[in-house]
Amino acid sequence: MAGAGPRTTPIAPTARAPRPRHGHNRAMLLDDPLRTRIRAALASFVHLQASAGPQRPAAVALTLVEEGTGAQLDHVPAPAGWSAQAAILLTRRATGLRAHAGQWALPGGRIDAGETPEQAALRELHEEVGLALPPQSILGRLDDYVTRSGFAVTPVVVWGGAARALVPNAGEVASIHRIPLAEFLRTDAPLLDPCPDSVHPVLRMPVGTGWIAAPTAAFLYQFREVCVLGRPTRVAHFEQPEFARR
Repeated sequence: MAGAGPRTTPIAPTARAPRPRHGHNRAMLLDDPLRTRIRAALASFVHLQASAGPQRPAAVALTLVEEGTGAQLDHVPAPAGWSAQAAILLTRRATGLRAHAGQWALPGGRIDAGETPEQAALRELHEEVGLALPPQSILGRLDDYVTRSGFAVTPVVVWGGAARALVPNAGEVASIHRIPLAEFLRTDAPLLDPCPDSVHPVLRMPVGTGWIAAPTAAFLYQFREVCVLGRPTRVAHFEQPEFARR
């Protein structure tokens, strides 16, 4: 990986037993102070870019939206009405896709010729969930992550606002979920599992009674650490489970 800056990783790259599940009451409004805080955190964080190689460039949009009517997941409480609490927009991929069908994902895909990662992230966000946003909605980047399936993925952090009229692209997205930011601050996150073919563990982020695996989980964990908790953290070394490598 190319780049410079802090190399802090506040958890050791070894496996540990999962801790008991606990919620986190640090709810946060999707408001101007939060946007200013996240933008400042990303501006001071030197993101690492993948070295040039055979990997295909891709981008994902890690999009902050209002919680709205909730995550629509077991054991993630739904608000009584429309909630302005901060949430992250995630999808479950359509079951008919050739790769990663049914898996958790951030909206994203390959970077087309002539596009920047930011342009690709906004395009994919519009194509997958119908959310059209201007370039000014970009808050910054996190570290590139090279996947086992041959992509160098750039996570772009995006301010999505209320996003009240989301529409899933049926060919790509099975469902859309607004997962409260507080859910990613749980005390049992992250989960680290031994990896048989690597010295580094597989990273998972618990959500409700389930979990999300790397690479998506790596982006979520780094966002939590860098943008919410103010801890410069690297995640590109974390492994993916076997099912996510195809």
